Amino acid sequence: MSAVVGAGSRCRLPLRPFGQQFAARRWRSTSGGEGTSGPAETPLSLLQRPLGVRERPQAHTKTWEDTRKELMDEEARLRQREHLLKEATKGYFTDLNATRRHGGKSWIAPNVMIREDKALYFPNVTGSRLDTREEAHTTDMCQGRVSVIAMLSTRMSEVHVKGFVAPTNARYLSNSRYQYIQINLQENLLKSWLVSLFLTSIARSVPRELHPTYLVSSQNVEYVREPLGMTNKHVGYVYLVDENLKVRWAGCADAKVEETRALEQCTGVLINRLQKKNKS
Repeated sequence: MSAVVGAGSRCRLPLRPFGQQFAARRWRSTSGGEGTSGPAETPLSLLQRPLGVRERPQAHTKTWEDTRKELMDEEARLRQREHLLKEATKGYFTDLNATRRHGGKSWIAPNVMIREDKALYFPNVTGSRLDTREEAHTTDMCQGRVSVIAMLSTRMSEVHVKGFVAPTNARYLSNSRYQYIQINLQENLLKSWLVSLFLTSIARSVPRELHPTYLVSSQNVEYVREPLGMTNKHVGYVYLVDENLKVRWAGCADAKVEETRALEQCTGVLINRLQKKNKS
């Protein structure tokens, strides 16, 4: 075959496989400015409402009498019905898919605390202490002290809360008016059972001084998730609770630098106020 192409001929390049042609078109559409891009993520807004429950929590185990009263309470039944209908419309992977948007973050924590007269209560959560395996209630633990409460459910949530609390703990953990409470919440019975099998391993990974305030809980918190803003079961949540059990600040998912700083500053303000109150 002659190496010279005639003047009246066309020089044809060899055809590429279809997959390579498709990849080339796809690359041009994304890097060359052609085509349309996907919808941009909606920017996150600051936390818009106080988090928590309206009724002051009580530290006691739920009895049959409590259950009977709830069954007879028409408003409670309506709230449960609304919650069940809402949960029924959620897909199995809804929470997991939500982590693709802003890493599962629902809001940006404020730089200032929620006012005491507007703040709501942190609900009572029951769990087993890591050091003694005895039952403990957050209501008893938080009364009279400034508390940062971390809600853990996955390995990812542990990473999230560390980003929030590390500077605060480093600064205030030695202060008797402050405490850091971790709640390993496993509502799924199988996961709860597996966690109970690995308590020794968990104890080794948690600093010994934090064992008394580390709770392993299987409590059903479905009906307080929305009030607490805990809308995604895969991410971590952090709450700053004052000595009167009120939620004064909250953060979720990956901590931003300004959020970490805000938690440290707000915690310091509450500790100073409590110190002055105790002296007077």
